[in-house]
Amino acid sequence: MALERIFVAGAGQMGSGIAQVAAQAGYQVVLRDVTADLVNKGLGAIGRFLARSVEKGKLAPEEREAILGRITGTVDLTPAAEADLVIEAVVENLAVKRDLFTQLDGRCPPGTILASNTSSLPITELAAATGRPDRFIGMHFMNPVPLMQLVEIIRGIATSDQTYREVEAVATRMGKTPVEVRDGPGFVSNRVLIPMVNEAIFCLQEGMATAEGIDTVMKLGMNHPLGPLALADLIGLDTVLSILDVLYTEFQDSKYRACPLLRKMVRAGWLGRKTGRGFYTYQ
Repeated sequence: MALERIFVAGAGQMGSGIAQVAAQAGYQVVLRDVTADLVNKGLGAIGRFLARSVEKGKLAPEEREAILGRITGTVDLTPAAEADLVIEAVVENLAVKRDLFTQLDGRCPPGTILASNTSSLPITELAAATGRPDRFIGMHFMNPVPLMQLVEIIRGIATSDQTYREVEAVATRMGKTPVEVRDGPGFVSNRVLIPMVNEAIFCLQEGMATAEGIDTVMKLGMNHPLGPLALADLIGLDTVLSILDVLYTEFQDSKYRACPLLRKMVRAGWLGRKTGRGFYTYQ
């Protein structure tokens, strides 16, 4: 079955990026969030990214208009009923995601694939909120979506081979490199990455070096394009904390215990780039 219509639930940084790459790949896309303001912010972010691509000569002006013409914004869940694939990209909260998928399951035809962009939550548990666990899968895009190549495709315990093949084809058409991953806390990417970020925060808390110093060590010493603290700011410190809490709860291993400094910063509302302050200050 060829999938042509995609519904993206969540117009934030990840959702808008997913909608953009889907539209660039020729899919008809509906981008949905709970308020018109959030939808417009998501559409605006897409427009600005494409405008920069035009300025750099990477995209023709008519291509930009064609891409934008394939994206429709809405605050309604009803259009999900017309989609071949629904990709959820809302807040990293199990209860919120399960409730959303229950609603989507009631609106979408049996053949519609439901996918989650969760960065750590169990795909099998999310699928259990629906009546179609065989048509449920994880599509974990990397941030920023338009620039990052990888998509982890996570199979729940009941995900069918057909569902996997169809979603793999979508990711490939989007220009991404799909990697099949089994369902497990943090999958592969965040099970490896987030403890490293957490350790960098412990180094900062213990005064081993400044934030700039820690990031410079990892960039110049390990050839990382972005230091772990700057990366945490990009991901969102609240998201980093949520992933660590999932890892700690699932494994009950102290190596996944979130650094107290991270928890304190989240409580202060210092979440990184999206709030203007994290380990660094942003305009």
